[in-house]
Amino acid sequence: MAENWLDKSKDADLDQLVRELSSRAHGNSRRSLRLMAWKFTVQMSYIVKRLSDIVVSALAMVVLSPLFLLIAIAVKTTSRGPVIFTQIRVGRYGRHFKFYKFRSMVQNAESQKETLQAQNESADGVIFKMKEDPRITKVGRFLRRTSMDELPQLWNVFIGDMSLVGPRPPVPREVQEYTLEDRKRLDVIPGITCLWQIKGRSDIPFNEQVRLDKEYILTPGVWKDIVILLKTIPAIIGGRGAY
Repeated sequence: MAENWLDKSKDADLDQLVRELSSRAHGNSRRSLRLMAWKFTVQMSYIVKRLSDIVVSALAMVVLSPLFLLIAIAVKTTSRGPVIFTQIRVGRYGRHFKFYKFRSMVQNAESQKETLQAQNESADGVIFKMKEDPRITKVGRFLRRTSMDELPQLWNVFIGDMSLVGPRPPVPREVQEYTLEDRKRLDVIPGITCLWQIKGRSDIPFNEQVRLDKEYILTPGVWKDIVILLKTIPAIIGGRGAY
């Protein structure tokens, strides 16, 4: 009798172990499926976003080519220096890339910046902003007011350095001032426009820019990008924070 009871007890323990292992395997399988589904969704979102960036940027450059030519002539004939301003910016995961804009400042603007640091209107000191920056040319002020100085970044989008929508790419000096929390902005491909660009551009304090960028990163989506792009148009027309 004792042996039968022991055998039944062993069988019960074995059955319980089998059930537990089966339950764990089932749970692991479900988690694996959820992880695979999430990875697939993220990858598909990236593919759709990248294809959209290529198509839209290519079409925009073709359609706007006459405007590109007019701006180039205006910049070249009103001030000395190159038509295109090139600068090193920091992209996704800290990768450096060449960033293009129509030149809106005098030729030696960077060398004059140190003498103007005391007049920096950015309270946190991480970024440099002046509403009446003396380095900006007359044509440049119009280009900045209408955001047309940013048009060459369509090429950055086309080659994959940037996206149409995403956090604005910082200069290396700014990144050196970043906290670990601020560096989350570098987790995604930078963009031409973003949440804080449609909410006030340069009038938005740096800490608020970071908060809005992180909000965008945590809730990505194609539809959200479309909404931001559509809201960029009235934001440009309104001109708030454009300097």
